[in-house]
Amino acid sequence: MAEDGDGGKRITRYSDFVKVHGLLLAASGLPQSLHFQLFQKLTSETFDGGAHFSIEPTSDGRQRRLLLTSSDSMAKESHVFLIDHAWTFRLSDAYKQLQEVSGLAERMAALMCVDIDLNSNAEETEEVVDGISHQNGTKFSVFEAMESEIHGAKENGDGSVRWLELDELDIDDDTFLSLDLSTRFPGLLALSLCGNKLENVEIIAREVTKFEQLRALWLNNNPVVKNCDSQLENRVLQGLPRLEIYNSRFTAKFGAWALGFCGGVYGKDNPGSIHEGDHQLESVSSLDLSDRCIHNLISKAFSPDELPSLSYLNIRGNPLEQNSVAVLLEVLKEFPCLQSLEVDIPGPLGESAIDILESLPKLSELNGVNASEILNTGKHVVDSVLQPRLPEWTAEEPVTDRIISAMWLYLMTYRLADEEKIDETSVWYVMDELGSALRHNDEPNFRVAPFLFMPEGNLASAVSFSILWPTQNVKKGDECTRDFLFGTGEDKQRSARLSAWFHTPQNYFINEYEKHCQKLQSKSLISPSVQSSTTRSIHHTDGSPLRVYTDLPHVEEFLTRSEFVIISEPKDADIVWTSTQVDEDMKKAAGITDQQYINQFPFEACLVMKHHLAETVHKAYGSPEWLQPTYNLETHLSQLIGDYYVRKRDGRDNLWILKPWNMARTIDTTVTDNLSSIIRHMETGPKICQKYIEHPALFNGKKFDLRYIVLVRSINPLEIFLSDVFWVRLANNQYSLDKHSFFEYETHFTVMNYRGRFSHKNTPEFVTEFEQEHQVKWSEIHLRVRTMIRSVFEAAAAVHPDMQSLKSRAIYGVDVMLDTSFQPKLLEVTYCPDCTRACKYDTEALVGGEIKGRDFFNDVFGCLFLNETTHVSPL
Repeated sequence: MAEDGDGGKRITRYSDFVKVHGLLLAASGLPQSLHFQLFQKLTSETFDGGAHFSIEPTSDGRQRRLLLTSSDSMAKESHVFLIDHAWTFRLSDAYKQLQEVSGLAERMAALMCVDIDLNSNAEETEEVVDGISHQNGTKFSVFEAMESEIHGAKENGDGSVRWLELDELDIDDDTFLSLDLSTRFPGLLALSLCGNKLENVEIIAREVTKFEQLRALWLNNNPVVKNCDSQLENRVLQGLPRLEIYNSRFTAKFGAWALGFCGGVYGKDNPGSIHEGDHQLESVSSLDLSDRCIHNLISKAFSPDELPSLSYLNIRGNPLEQNSVAVLLEVLKEFPCLQSLEVDIPGPLGESAIDILESLPKLSELNGVNASEILNTGKHVVDSVLQPRLPEWTAEEPVTDRIISAMWLYLMTYRLADEEKIDETSVWYVMDELGSALRHNDEPNFRVAPFLFMPEGNLASAVSFSILWPTQNVKKGDECTRDFLFGTGEDKQRSARLSAWFHTPQNYFINEYEKHCQKLQSKSLISPSVQSSTTRSIHHTDGSPLRVYTDLPHVEEFLTRSEFVIISEPKDADIVWTSTQVDEDMKKAAGITDQQYINQFPFEACLVMKHHLAETVHKAYGSPEWLQPTYNLETHLSQLIGDYYVRKRDGRDNLWILKPWNMARTIDTTVTDNLSSIIRHMETGPKICQKYIEHPALFNGKKFDLRYIVLVRSINPLEIFLSDVFWVRLANNQYSLDKHSFFEYETHFTVMNYRGRFSHKNTPEFVTEFEQEHQVKWSEIHLRVRTMIRSVFEAAAAVHPDMQSLKSRAIYGVDVMLDTSFQPKLLEVTYCPDCTRACKYDTEALVGGEIKGRDFFNDVFGCLFLNETTHVSPL
């Protein structure tokens, strides 16, 4: 190493670089043949990607892509490139940085393609409904449009107008009546009136039903459709018995004309005639029937005889509930040329792509994927090329909000660690413009990895980069891609996790969610049998005090009863009261035996780890009201995505909270309504995703929760007690559901004694003021809380009877929140809870007088080991 100008030592030799960065190089996956090239570029700060690549926008301007432009080709594993990080931050700082760091928001908006106004060209754009273009620019008057249609019909045919488009012409009900269309155009087969101002059901129904031969009617984007669609539809369908398409949907009487329209046979240039002969569909090879609201596909027109050349069929987005799976498969099997099929899976042809292919052996392609590939990989659910999930915004939405929404499509993450500990919160970063232009491919030609360069050989000097290298031979002009989920297979829910970047099949996830709900609804707890207490007071026959080993300062300080004495060696203790996990290794190291009492129950993880707690409750009760919908993202991501889609479809709130499995004090906890954000947070460690309590009971406008202390003497029989000491934890800021507030810890979280401004609120004062504010009786709320807590431990006893141990006694913290109906909601259960407040503050029991803080652990140990009930009550 050489000294730099400030007296520090910088890495200058390759051997030192490898020595310092060996683990990082191995973790990156960079081939060893490129290690020296990386060393050279890092030490010389060479960013030469611009000489080899170019960035260009996609056709819609909503994304960018990266192209190789340097030479005729680039060989596999021949180069490594440095990519700078344009923005690095902790999540809680994101919004603030975008507001305060000069130029950051502008750069991120351009990089993420959210700096454009999606509606800037609205007056010149063209809307397409069913292949019919509706120009929003310079408009004809309605009469000019009609004259144009008549002139066109005379020039190109017999002068009879059979297809009439009068779209976006500001036609209101009075104008529509004055046009007297049925007299002017008696032979109409198709009429489009999209985007006008038609409102009156009576007028519209009376006038359009005069066209006796009408096959298709489009009234999309008229007020009458928005306000009275079902009423109008009933009138139209009764009055037009030949109608096959209504507002882009097939009617129950669809036939050859509707199929011909979707197959390209009929259109404005060839509307057909009322005397059309048979076999008009013989030449149709491709038929897109997606999203036509078809309930019954089987008809005389849709048959192998009428469609003998059909090779491609798309039936996505149709309920088809009037056809059984077996019947549909039998009909499709008869089409002699059918080779490619698009269908929802799960859907009308079943839940398995493999079953569909085995039933239709002539298919070579299903949902755009080669049939043999599906069968070889055993994929039951497949989809064609997924559409990217692009951010949406309104013209009025601030740029910072657009970025916060869009950034989950671009972010990457890492967590710092040294020899002593790992950072509690992750670092997120956005690669520079070159790196961010790399789009996803399941078979990529490049790979990207984060790399922490330590030029002075220590973490203090570290600078983060990403490194890029080709994993395939790439030709000039090829798009350069990476795998967003490199190393993640289906065993880690790859397909579901792709939903962070792509529109994956909603049907599949909704189906998984509904099956999950049905399974939960079938659960019912078999309560543990009620037995008389067998727990006895613990004492020495010679009357000597019980020896207690503890590593908790508060126990050592405040356990002052003469029945107990604190000692320094765990092997000599009668009672081991510790904050650490007592496993076999610790027992062996500390000399702890099975004859000593320990403040832990076996398998208590079923309560104190958040994913196990939810699983325990689900197994016992299904979905009780007091547990918010909760998903372990490591195992139930698909079900969570389905729940999210159903809530979005039904217009319900969709705010969620992400919690690590086993961290306390709201560390690495996030509130979001962004599905991509939820999925991407899986990259920072195992988490549960729980429905956020959007409307909690508030105290003076602030969010709060309650910490209860539960004492457990026995699991079987269940002997639990609730301490009279409980406390309220208050947020510092007024509660808000404003999106910006999700980044404010002191608005949405209540644990302030580790960070934030902590203000203690005496519990009796809180109860009195809460009763006055909300005009409720706390005793009734308290009874509901007690019942819920009892239910939690009953669930553990029933689902995990192996928790029982005669040598276990423990206390647990149970955190509870109230909703606006003052119903309790379980937040979490904590092992060996921090009882600083219980020891520090004197308080009044709701019933029973003063409780001295200094006596808290005296009362706890008295209950657990001497069978006393001072300041506790049995549950």
